[in-house]
Amino acid sequence: MKVQVENVSSIEKRLSIEVEPAFVEKELAQAYAQLSHQVKLPGFRPGKVPRRILEQKFKNEVEADVVKRVQLRAYIDAVKEHNLPAVGDPHLSGGKLEAQKPFAFTARVEVKPALSPKDYKGLGLKKFSTEIADEKVDEQLTRLRESRATFEKLEGRDVAQVGDLAVIDFDATQGGQPFPGNQGRDVNVEVSAGELIQGHLPQLEGMKVGDKKTFDYAFPADYRVEEVKGKTASFEVSLKELRAKKTPAADDAFAKELGQESLEALKARIRGDLERGARRSAAQDERADIFQKLIEKNDFEVPQSLVERGIDIMLEGAFGQMQRQGLDLRNLNLDWGKLREELRPKSLVEVRGQLLLEAISTEEKLDVTEADLDAEFEVISQETGVPVPAVKVQFKSPQQKDTLKGRAFERKALELIKSHAKYE
Repeated sequence: MKVQVENVSSIEKRLSIEVEPAFVEKELAQAYAQLSHQVKLPGFRPGKVPRRILEQKFKNEVEADVVKRVQLRAYIDAVKEHNLPAVGDPHLSGGKLEAQKPFAFTARVEVKPALSPKDYKGLGLKKFSTEIADEKVDEQLTRLRESRATFEKLEGRDVAQVGDLAVIDFDATQGGQPFPGNQGRDVNVEVSAGELIQGHLPQLEGMKVGDKKTFDYAFPADYRVEEVKGKTASFEVSLKELRAKKTPAADDAFAKELGQESLEALKARIRGDLERGARRSAAQDERADIFQKLIEKNDFEVPQSLVERGIDIMLEGAFGQMQRQGLDLRNLNLDWGKLREELRPKSLVEVRGQLLLEAISTEEKLDVTEADLDAEFEVISQETGVPVPAVKVQFKSPQQKDTLKGRAFERKALELIKSHAKYE
């Protein structure tokens, strides 16, 4: 096989490839031999159909398949032979099967740019705090108590006040016509400021149990029900019952309900969770700051296939989280093209930053040892609260090990940059 590599740009190569006739003929022979066992033709046993008969009936299909197979195999071998850092799928063109003649075609493919990173030592970076004030612990404790609050039927008062939970029936119309979801029975809402679609109904304040009230509500422009999005509907509401919120006291009994021995132990657990979150947030902010400062000092072309893949990863992560929350993506009416364009700048920054970290790792001859991998297990354990042995179980496959090694390389490069940084 002959291969000529040309530079189209700093991020694209053009490969002119010639494959020996003998290799192409071998692929053709194998394709026809396989086809002979698959087809059923009158007068021939399986596997005994002559090639000339098969060529008469299936030549175009067989040759098209062989062209694709020969192109792909030759391209992969050429990339390996010339050690090209190819990214994305190649654009293949040309290639004509002619007896006893070389099979010639071209492949254009994006590659990672060859970078010589500069000015990555002495960066001016920000300091991000991970301290947790006592007030934050108290706020989280209050949220926990609120999440365990119960609502009991209100006695001695039948007029709605802010903070009550109300049980209502409602009927709604838009332009005098019903719409999907326009009726509700025994629906729980809060008598508080906010949006009706999120369970808040401030209009109930001052209403008496048994009374009815009519009011208008303007639905958001991105509401999921097409018939009323961006439109105003008329609601008739019947107040059936009032309930009062009962929030558990912040004491040892409440802590024991959550599996802690005492209130102080619960506060310690809350503080630990908040500190882990603060460390994660600070690490993300610091990484973003480093990426931005590196990019400002290093301008280079970026393969678009890497940017597109970055967008794919972001979407997969976001959609996975939505599905875990029980959301049906089919009901969100998402504009996929617009969403991808909104994510493109973020993906571009991420790709540039990662490429620069790779180049810095190469420049500084960084290597990942078993000790580095063990340290990474410890970091993941601290981030997630999962014991180290359990974390190791999650990283057994070759792909997972490569991911872990990539994390370790990135962490070492970031630590090197931080060790030479000037903090503001």
